[in-house]
Amino acid sequence: MYKRKMAMGAGPDDSAAAAKKSKVGVGEDERQALGRAPRTAYNNKQRTLVFSTQGIRHRDRHLMGDLRDLLPHSKKDSKYDDKGNLAGVNEVCDMKNCNSCLFFEARRSTDLYLWVSKTPHGPSAKFLVQNIHTMEELKLTGNCLKGSRPVLSFDASFDAQPHLALLKQMFVQVFGSPRGHPNTKPFVDHVFAFYHLDGRIWFRNYQVVYAGKGAATTAPDPTLVEIGPRFCLQPIKIFAGSFQGDTLYANPAWRASFADLTGDLDTVFHDELLSE
Repeated sequence: MYKRKMAMGAGPDDSAAAAKKSKVGVGEDERQALGRAPRTAYNNKQRTLVFSTQGIRHRDRHLMGDLRDLLPHSKKDSKYDDKGNLAGVNEVCDMKNCNSCLFFEARRSTDLYLWVSKTPHGPSAKFLVQNIHTMEELKLTGNCLKGSRPVLSFDASFDAQPHLALLKQMFVQVFGSPRGHPNTKPFVDHVFAFYHLDGRIWFRNYQVVYAGKGAATTAPDPTLVEIGPRFCLQPIKIFAGSFQGDTLYANPAWRASFADLTGDLDTVFHDELLSE
């Protein structure tokens, strides 16, 4: 076989430059000529690992899948089987090259806890997840483009208390999709809303709907249509480290469900002894 002859007038440097250009793709000048959006620098490299322990229910698993679909910067992993060593989650995040974590912990097949952590140095927060409604269950009319970036909205109470201000910054870094991420689309068409009410944090996801051109309407402002999912987070503790460390905040109004059950049984036994 004979080697292909090099084209006349094209030296080795020219061929190398042409090969490099073909690998890089369309340049910025050509992108502007074609009407494409310019590339954005990917500097805020936030990656969130979303996974759980073994023994979660089907509804909890569907909620975790909804969050993965809504977070284009998220990664997934197999179920974590060492419940007694939650500090090992930091090693899993390190292997997945993630600096944030949404870790669902199932207890007694009835309670679901959510850890929101900035690995590996913290802080981290533990919540009890309540009032879970997945997108498939709700069947709402809202819709958004998969991979689009959300707008995060917080009510005024998140700036009134120190522990809520810390949770706000954690939610911004964990739920906010960084600009220029390879999996994100250059669109902002939905809103993550966080509300603090009755000692709990309520999560809602809305689609931003703009009025069409030439539409006769008295409300030119965009409207919000709910997409889902819905869930509620009851804060339990905030730690200085990731899944460990000093306690920065402890909710005085929180009691575990097993503790409530034990307290009720003690009350019943005490009343029976008094009646005898």
